[in-house]
Parts: sequence; structure tokens; C-alpha cells
Amino acid sequence: MPFVYQTRIRHFFVATLSTLLILGSLTVNGAGRTAVRGYNGVVASSSEIASEIGIDVLRKGGNAVDAAVATAFALAVTWPTAGNIGGGGFLVYHGADGYATTFDFREKAPLAATRDMYLDEDGNVKDNSNHEGILAVGVPGTVAGLELAHQRLGTMKWKDLVAPAVRLANDGISISWKLHDDFKRSKARFDRYPSSAKVFSKHDGSLYEPDDLWVQKDLANTLKRIQKNGKDGFYSGKTAQLIVDFMAANGGIITLEDLAQYDAVEREPVRGTYRGYEIISMPPPSSGGVVLIEMLNILEGFDLKAMGHNSAAYLHVLTETMRRAYADRANYLGDPDFNEDMPLERLMSKEHAESLRGTISMSHKSESDPAKFAQLYESEHTTHFSIVDKDGNMVSLTYTLEWSYGSHIVVEGAGFLLNNEMGDFNAQPGVTDERGRIGTNANLVRPEQRMLSSMTPTIIAKDGVPLFATGTPGGKTIINTTLQTVLNVIDHEMTIAESVEASRIHHQWLPDVTAVEHRAMSADTRALYEAFGHSIRDTGGIGSAMGVYRDPETGVLSGAADSRAEDGGAVSY
Repeated sequence: MPFVYQTRIRHFFVATLSTLLILGSLTVNGAGRTAVRGYNGVVASSSEIASEIGIDVLRKGGNAVDAAVATAFALAVTWPTAGNIGGGGFLVYHGADGYATTFDFREKAPLAATRDMYLDEDGNVKDNSNHEGILAVGVPGTVAGLELAHQRLGTMKWKDLVAPAVRLANDGISISWKLHDDFKRSKARFDRYPSSAKVFSKHDGSLYEPDDLWVQKDLANTLKRIQKNGKDGFYSGKTAQLIVDFMAANGGIITLEDLAQYDAVEREPVRGTYRGYEIISMPPPSSGGVVLIEMLNILEGFDLKAMGHNSAAYLHVLTETMRRAYADRANYLGDPDFNEDMPLERLMSKEHAESLRGTISMSHKSESDPAKFAQLYESEHTTHFSIVDKDGNMVSLTYTLEWSYGSHIVVEGAGFLLNNEMGDFNAQPGVTDERGRIGTNANLVRPEQRMLSSMTPTIIAKDGVPLFATGTPGGKTIINTTLQTVLNVIDHEMTIAESVEASRIHHQWLPDVTAVEHRAMSADTRALYEAFGHSIRDTGGIGSAMGVYRDPETGVLSGAADSRAEDGGAVSY
């Protein structure tokens, strides 16, 4: 089959890159309430190009994991704000045969990292150094994670799955308005580093304009080494040396030993139940699965359907549930390899949920005490995709660079962005306050520890068979967005498209304010909600969910990409 992605993109006016492609008739739909449907497979991602590549893999006989590998590498070329080989993330798999597993490829702290490495002599974070600059970079995990998932569950040849991303980087893609706007917004940050300016600006330093061809030769060469040698093409050899030389030249601390010692981990999923459905999600160092299951357990004791979607009472109960679960998140969760005593079983138990449910008043809000726990800021610039293949196998994958475009630092000669994930650690041991700083022990900086994350790739099953997959970017809002998409399908009987499109709220214990999408409440609902004592902060889109669904009776597959992904735009062909 001739390579046609570049030609298609050139003739593809994109108001949004969020899209869905469906195998068979190759239906493409932009974001919105209407799902695409078919029998052979669905890929929902933040990039039309990457979704097309995933669909092509399914068309050639690959399974959901094969398509996930190809889609993820393509996103590293087409969606540089979060798609990556210089970051990390999580993958949840559930097979049609009932087998489920997860892959943890979260970044790690370098061997030279220390718990006080970002503090000045007064114990304060110096110059935001845990988020900005070369010391904010964690050891990347994406390539190792994708290889591990492929080794365990893939069916196609690795080189064939990486090949489309190599071609995209080598031949170039057409600059969309989204990329143009992002590059313009980030130009000052990119220009701090000659290696970054070389990638994200033209040779004369000017901005790429819409429809310009963007070629990434250095990235193509890095991807070729990964294509040929797998994980070793990144964590050793030329790419590893480029990373380490760049670190040494710019005051970084990642070494060849850090890269050689990095391993992704296959972990048992966390599992829960909700109204007869099975919840399969990511365990720590993701906090998402544990907190999601805890919240669903609490909410199982309320008749949410009778309350009505986004009624004042419904939103009050959601807020109080979020408040309690996020407090537990702050106090208990971290990297399981460094925190063996995390009370996961208790946090996800029906008994714990019952005790928390009993503290919820139906007449007034609870207070959030900053003396107990707080919530550190976590960037919203992540990306998620969901996949179902013709056999009903599902993948839910979320990965990130942390901030939009991560550290904004490109490795000289390697062409890819580095993450700034070290900012997800608790930078100030023992310091917890109303500003949202948190200093609890479980997530302090330690060499080789993985930082806590909110990413929540999730699959819902019924009688051991995967029913739908969901997930989203959005930093701390990720867990609550995923929660609401699940409730929308199960309690409110929405389609997968309606569930990802419905308006949302977010509360995270501290600060004690509810973020509310503009369209989430009518004036009357707002007044009733505030009468409970809740404070509201109006916001634009919360998250950008991607979901796929398999009808257990007909076998029809459907899926949807959230319109929040690209300003509500949609393109179909």
C-alpha cells in the first residue's frame, strides 16, 4: 500500500486533530456527540494521522496492542505537545478472553537525585527548578513500555509498527493551525535552547506557518534506531550517548547508567466493581485506578440516576466524594517499589467507602483542612487514546511529557523533547499548606523512584468481557473526568459519544473550590449547588476523553473523541 498520510494531511484542513477512524469503511469522524460504528476496530486519539496509522495496523491483521504501539510512536511525531518518546505513561489491556494486565512505563528519578535537590538554603523551591530546566527531567519510559507490551501481547513485527512514524518524521507533515498556534505560544521557551529552536522554528528563526511542511530528520533517525534495535535503540548506543552528552553539557544528571537500568514493569491491574460492572484500571504509581475505584464505591450507595445527571444534588454528592478520595490520594499513594505499606486494599474496599459515605451530608458541604493533606499541581498536558480490535480486545493508554511540550528541551541531534516529570514529586518534604503544596513521604524524590501520577487508563468489563475503554489527559482532573465518563455510561445510559462529551466538574480536596465547565450548570442549578456551601471557579474544558465501546449483543464497535481536544471542531470523510 503506498504511503499516503502526508498527501492526505496536506489536503486536510484541521480545525481539530481529535478524531476517530473506524476500520472497514475507514470512516473518519471529528469530535462530537455522534459516534463512529463498525465491526472491525476503532482508534480514538488526539491526532487524525496517528489514528489512521493505528487503523492501518488493524487492517493488516494486527491486534489492539500492535495498533497501540504504532499509534503511540506516530503521536511522538504528530502531537509533540504530549505524544512522546522522551516521557512516560501507562497502558491497560483487557482481552476478549478475559485476561487483563497493565504496563507501567512512568519516568524515574535519576540515580543522582536527592529529596532536597530543588531547595534553596531557606527550604524553598529555587527558581521553579523542579518544573523548569534540565534538572526537571526524569528518565524516560515510553520506548521501554511500548516494547514490553509488544513483547507480551503484540503479533506484528516491531519494525513494521515503528515504520509509519519514521516515514512521518522523515517525509514531513503539514503544519496545522493547532501546531502553528502552539509553536507561536511556546517560541520564547523553545528559543532558550538552540536544539529546540532548530526543531520548532525555520532555519531563519521564523515560525512555521499553516500548511508548511515540517520535517524532523533527527527524530526520524532516532526512530530508525528504535525500529532496528527496539529498547536498546534508545537506552544504549548512539541515542543514549546523545542524551548523556546533552545532559553533561547543560548541567543535567541523567547518565548512561540511568538509561541502562531503566525497565518498564508489567503490573497486576487494580480491580473493583460498580453496580455489577468490573473496573480494571492502573495501579500505583498511578493514583488513578485506586482513587477511581474508591469514588465508585462511595457513589454506589447513592441513587445517581434518580438524582438526574448534573442536578445540584448529584453534583454535590460527586464533589463530596471527590474531596474524600483525593485526600486519601495525597496521604497514601506513591511508587509501590518504594512504598510497600500502601493500604490499597483498604482504600478500595466497600467498607472504607461506606464509612466515608456516612460522613457526607445532604444539606451542606464538608471542609477541606489544609493541615491534613493538599494537592500539588499536575500539568493538564497529557494525551490518551483508546483502541478496540475486531476480536474485542481493548487498550487504554495514557502518556505524557508533563507540561505541554514537557521541558521544551530537545536533545541535540536526537530530535525529541524531554519531559519535566520531576515536578510531580513532592519537592518540599514535610511542607503541606493551603497553596496546594504537599510534602507527604510517599511521593518524595528518591533515586529510581517513579513519581506519582493521576493518569487513569481504564477498561470496564461485564462478565469478564471488555465493554468500553476510557481515559483522558488533564492532570489532576484526569481521575474525575474518567469517573464521570463511567457514570455517564452506567448510571445515565449514555452512548460512548455522549459520555465523553457531557459537561463535567472537578474538585481535588485542596484548593477547596469546584472547577465547573461553563455549560455544566443552569443558573438555577448553580444557585442550589452554591447553597450547599460550595465555591465555584468557572473554567473551559476539563479533560479530553477518548472512548471506545463494544455492544455485547450485536458486536458493533463504536467510539468517540472529545470535542474539547480541539476547540470543538470536527472533520469527517
